[in-house]
Amino acid sequence: MDFTAALPVFLITLREGVEAALVVGIVLACLGKANASHLNGAVYQGVFAGLGVSLLLGIGVNFGLQKLGLSSWIYGPALKQALQGGIAIVAIGLLSWMLIWMTQQAKGLKAGVEESVQVALAENTSWGVFGLVFVAVLREGVETVLFLGAQINQGWVPALGAIAGLAGATAIGLLIFKGGRRINLGLFFQIMGTVLLLIVAGLVVTAFRKAEMSVGLLNQIDPQWHRFCWGENGSCLLGPMVWDLSDRLPDKQFPGLVLKALFGYTQSLYLLQAIGYVGFVSIVGTRYWKSLR
Repeated sequence: MDFTAALPVFLITLREGVEAALVVGIVLACLGKANASHLNGAVYQGVFAGLGVSLLLGIGVNFGLQKLGLSSWIYGPALKQALQGGIAIVAIGLLSWMLIWMTQQAKGLKAGVEESVQVALAENTSWGVFGLVFVAVLREGVETVLFLGAQINQGWVPALGAIAGLAGATAIGLLIFKGGRRINLGLFFQIMGTVLLLIVAGLVVTAFRKAEMSVGLLNQIDPQWHRFCWGENGSCLLGPMVWDLSDRLPDKQFPGLVLKALFGYTQSLYLLQAIGYVGFVSIVGTRYWKSLR
């Protein structure tokens, strides 16, 4: 069985999960220092609630896309491809924003979480603690769900990557806050951030491919859609072909299969995809590396 499709989901879930684990660990540490361990239950409730809502959202997205795929409506398959492309675009925007925002906020993360916990303690309510943890977990969960939604055509294998990433993030959190281990989180997030940047850049290629497939299906139904086509070499929306490596580095065999799963590599790359990929890495990558400094 090929588990390649689980790799990018594992890496994204691991990174996002560690972010959430840091918030949860800081909240628990603050409650312990304040002799308010009776509020630990609200922390765990927030974790499970955030995971539960994320799971329900994932099931809803998967069910909706599957229903579109099975629909007898003539435009169903084309709409499914268009929605997958739309989900990919939303995931690109959200993951990119969170990548830069988390890097910029990293130094003040601990102080910000501690301040929120102190406010909740001053109000003598568990809802503040619950809400803080719930939002932190849900935020990371939504990002993972949106990425999964863009990969939905690869079956249930990506879900295994999400489970493994969540388990890895939990283990790292326990090592830090329970095991007392010193982990270089700065280096961890720098490496994972660079990998995430390339994974999201691969989503740009995927989004363009979904748009191409959607218009291609519509063109088969109604030739009037052909007016949106301007490309050559078999492409409709994407323009002329930049390269064709199907003979030297096919994306259905190793190592092309791994490069495709992780970084969006495709054996047949078209002009618009190349421009989108390079433009994304240049703009978002520059912002990210500046935020590291």
